This record gives sequence, C-alpha cells and structure tokens, in this order.
Amino acid sequence: MLAAEVLLREFRMASEPIPAPLVAFAGARPPAPPWFTQALATEPERSTHQGAGVTIECLAWGERGKPGLLLLHGGSAHADWWSHLAPFFARTHRVVAPSWSGMGGTDWRPAYSMDDLMGEMLATIAATGLDAGPVKPVVVSHSFGSFPAMAFAATHGHRIGGLMTIDSPFLSKDMRAKRDFGRPPSREPRETLVYDTFDQALARFRLMPAQTVDNLYIVDNIARHSLREVSRADGSSGWTWRFDPFMWSRMTRREPAEDLAAATCRLAITWGSDSVLFPDEVKAYVRRQAPPGTFFVEIPEAQHHVLIDQPLALVTVMRTVLSAWEADDKAR
Repeated sequence: MLAAEVLLREFRMASEPIPAPLVAFAGARPPAPPWFTQALATEPERSTHQGAGVTIECLAWGERGKPGLLLLHGGSAHADWWSHLAPFFARTHRVVAPSWSGMGGTDWRPAYSMDDLMGEMLATIAATGLDAGPVKPVVVSHSFGSFPAMAFAATHGHRIGGLMTIDSPFLSKDMRAKRDFGRPPSREPRETLVYDTFDQALARFRLMPAQTVDNLYIVDNIARHSLREVSRADGSSGWTWRFDPFMWSRMTRREPAEDLAAATCRLAITWGSDSVLFPDEVKAYVRRQAPPGTFFVEIPEAQHHVLIDQPLALVTVMRTVLSAWEADDKAR
C-alpha cells in the first residue's frame, strides 16, 4: 500500500465515531484496582505561579532537592492526566505536572506559540524547584506536549538532563500534507458546549484521537478534572470543558522534526504498538531524524493514550530510562 494511502487509512481509523466511554456509568465511578486508588491517595501540592505572561496551574509531588521530573500533558488535556502515575516517582524525585496555557487551570492567551510554551516550562522549572536537585531535571511528555518539549530540547537542551516523548509523531512537512489528504474541511472554532449538570457533561467526555479503552477508571478520573462550572447569560450555571476552543486556530507552530534533529539533550522516543499516529513510515522517519544515541521503545498493547492503556508498563519504561540516564550522570 502506498504511504499516502496508509496515512489516510490511519487518519480515518482515528476519526471513526466511538461511543463516549463513560455513558453507561451515569456519573458513578467505575471500579478501580488497588494500585490506582493508592496512587490517587498520594495527593499532590496544588499551586499556581506566574510565568511567560500567564498564571500557571501546577501539581507537585516529592521533596525539593531530589532529582527533578517534569511531566507534560497533551493537547486539550491538563495536569491531572499524570495524577495516577506521578506518585510512583514521588519517593525518589521532585515530580511536577503543569497545565499548558489554554488548558486545565492555566490562563488562556489571545494567541499561542511554542516560544510561549517554552517560557512556561522555564518558569515552572524555576518556581517548583526542579532545578534544585543534584542533576538536571528530566522531561517526559505525551502527544502534543512533546512539540514544545522538543523545541525546548533544541533551544534550551543544556537546561535538562533528557527528554522522553510518548506517542508524539515528529512529521516532515510532506508527511503532514499526506496525513491531511482527504481530511474533511474543518469547522470554524466555536465555544464549547455547556451542559446542565456535571454528570451530563461527564458522559460526553471523549478521547482525541478516538479509541477504545479498557481502563475506564483512569478515563473517569481524567474526565472529572476536565470540567469547569460556568454561568450562562440567563444566570443559570452549567458545566463545560477546561480548554480554550480557539487555541489551535491561534497557535504559531514550529517544525517538530527539525527540532528533533537539533535536540542537544538525551532523548528517548516511545510509542504505543497499536497507535494510529505511528504507522511504520512514521517510525522509520523518526528513527532517521533523531540524533545518535536516542533510545526507541515501543510499548505493547497500547494505542495513542499510553497513559491510559498501559500505565504500569509506562512507569516501568520511565524508570528504566531514568535509571539509565542517572547511571550515565554518575559515571561522568
């Protein structure tokens, strides 16, 4: 099959309608295993700080002075995507998960750029003590979050000990054009819908790109932190999503594949074995584009949302990468 046809097929698979995963629970929490309940019981410090012209929402676990670990979420998401995983590192690291501007509880902007988002990373590292440890902080990023993270690795790579990306395809211009081939015309951005009740909104939560999911307890926790209460013009209240619906149309981007090639820190590139965003052509291109010495890890039985599909396997991969880099630091 031609490369363009493969990418078009993958895009259509990602766009097929999949039922909202939480409808059947009608607002009730799905049953969860003990490890998940125990992880959420390790509650983070919730704070805000100023940086890059906005007030940044931030979650933190672990003591200042330990090695820093900065966790960056994907598009239209928020810091609590990491709240079931960060506690696994809280005893050994100072772990911080901010929300990007336009998402979660961080301020919205009239316009967005990778320079703004890199500025938020710098501000968060300084405000939360991630640079107070014995080694430079390591960054782990999912999906869209890897694009500003990789721009940071290319621009400020000397400030961090390494970057691990999760299911983030660094495409060339031609590859992006092929992936867009056949895409229906996008609608004009509009305000997000407002639902009458929290449970009604919760039942409408969906993943992007759409996929089936088994670990509904993780989806439920993410969805509950994805909503905010708002007031309507008539004075009544309702619930809507915690992201700026105009963000993508107001975003100035960079060339992520060029940033990948220009990265000046250690890299680990990971992806889900069943991700629609990582067909073989993308895997091969990313391998060619990455600097020498980059780690490559495919996580089995995972689609794009690896944090949901294979959380414990992801913890193992993160621990392995961190251990390898920390051993390298000690050997220097």
